[in-house]
Amino acid sequence: MTSASEALTIREEPYPIEEVHLVRRTLAVRRAPADAPRAIFIHGLGGSSLNWTDQMHQFEGRFDSWALDLGGFGMSPPPRDGDYSPAGHARSVIELITELNLGPVHLFGNSLGGAVAINVAARRPDLIASATFISPALPSLYATRGNAHLPAIAIPGVGEKLMAKFATLPAEEQVRGSIAGGFADESRYPEIRFAEAVAHNQARREFTYSADAFLRSLRGLLRSFTDFGSDRPWKLAERITAPSLFIYGRKDPLVDSRTAHRVTKHVRDSHVVVLPDTGHMAQMEHPEFVTAAWDRFLS
Repeated sequence: MTSASEALTIREEPYPIEEVHLVRRTLAVRRAPADAPRAIFIHGLGGSSLNWTDQMHQFEGRFDSWALDLGGFGMSPPPRDGDYSPAGHARSVIELITELNLGPVHLFGNSLGGAVAINVAARRPDLIASATFISPALPSLYATRGNAHLPAIAIPGVGEKLMAKFATLPAEEQVRGSIAGGFADESRYPEIRFAEAVAHNQARREFTYSADAFLRSLRGLLRSFTDFGSDRPWKLAERITAPSLFIYGRKDPLVDSRTAHRVTKHVRDSHVVVLPDTGHMAQMEHPEFVTAAWDRFLS
């Protein structure tokens, strides 16, 4: 396994973005092309494809990497079917893979993106070579200081007022809040990534659907947590057949790492890694450790 000090490099600029026009939707995608196996990267709630820049850079040359903006996030327009649930977002990933004939792919998902990736891997195992879930949003018995407020934000009317107030904050303050909520050590967030995130937030201010996409995705996620049917999250996890890696951060303020103990009971071919000095977005805070874990268990 390569040491962190040897492996860590920071890309100087984000990967170029392009629009991909599918039959039922349009998705914005950032690519790091290579003559190599394909990988798909799915961001979390309120994030974008920019969340994967340094992780893609770690894998540069080893994967033909595709980081997408989910419908309504980043530079992707809202989904035409209006379905912001994890299953709805998963359809966009499946359509991207199938319509462009990309599969089988190595799938990566963080937070909400992890829940989306679970839906993709469970529903279309034929499309997946391996799956890596970073702090996936799954039902848990553990409340944390970072997630206790989410059900309140999801309340109709309350969420809209809170999002309207959030929208008035300067872009710099919005980004700092995201860093504080996702990193164990905020000083690890590179200045160049901060500047990119601020510019991205400023560019999205003209998108009238941003708050709606966030709230409907949050509500769709929480609604899936109360599903008692055969497609509830942990039951979906049991249908995953691809070799799978689950990565948790010991200092994650949003997803309690104690949830990790359930993974091997539900996912048959799984490996679990808990990073001791890491928050909610290991692919941003410690991309070198994510790479090392992938190399150890799935390469």
